[in-house]
Amino acid sequence: MSIRDNIKRVEDRIADACANVQRNPADITLVAVTKQKTVPEILEAVDAGLRQLGENRVEEGMAKIPLVNDAANDKPTWHMVGHVQSRKAKHVVPQFDMVQSVDSLKLARRLSRLADEKERRLKVLLEINVSGEASKYGFAGYNWCRDSSVRDDLWREVGEIAAYPHLELAGLMTMAPYDADEAIIRRVFADLRALRDALADELKLRLPELSMGMTNDYPIAIEEGATMVRIGRAIFGERV
Repeated sequence: MSIRDNIKRVEDRIADACANVQRNPADITLVAVTKQKTVPEILEAVDAGLRQLGENRVEEGMAKIPLVNDAANDKPTWHMVGHVQSRKAKHVVPQFDMVQSVDSLKLARRLSRLADEKERRLKVLLEINVSGEASKYGFAGYNWCRDSSVRDDLWREVGEIAAYPHLELAGLMTMAPYDADEAIIRRVFADLRALRDALADELKLRLPELSMGMTNDYPIAIEEGATMVRIGRAIFGERV
């Protein structure tokens, strides 16, 4: 199937998931993750109507983003969705419109300083490790609603980042365990949504975005409240 056909199939599944829980598909942002994909493949997705693109690696984004932007009729919105080392943050701020993977206070402070130097306000999401997996990046969020120390640390860190003048904190992001039982995946997504709601209510923040769900689990994420899904393989095919 072509990239255009794959996009249509993903959009149909998004619509089906929304129908299951009486949501509007227009409220879901589809971010096409272009990791290891060529500029012509990315432009094919853009020509098919996608305007939200995500990259996992800083160096790969630096090489491809200018080429795609120059060739596209309408400049896409670029999301950094992978781990960002603090020393590479200087390359992220000029290239990306949103950083979904802010996973530490150190990185948030660095991005805020760099955004100040560029005289811009950078939109960010905080990556929360809700599943508790040691292999995952993110602010510690496992068992946040029952562990007061986890909760206190999160509230302090989120409150600090929300006050940074050059960052626009727009919401939260997470990843569920790969190939886990549906009940476990669903619980991770539900926990992130509950965390977002609690933070917004108690810290008086507007946190509209929940980025959760990838190729293997995005319908579940939508049913649990995702506003953004990050899809790579289902659009571009398997990575080599």
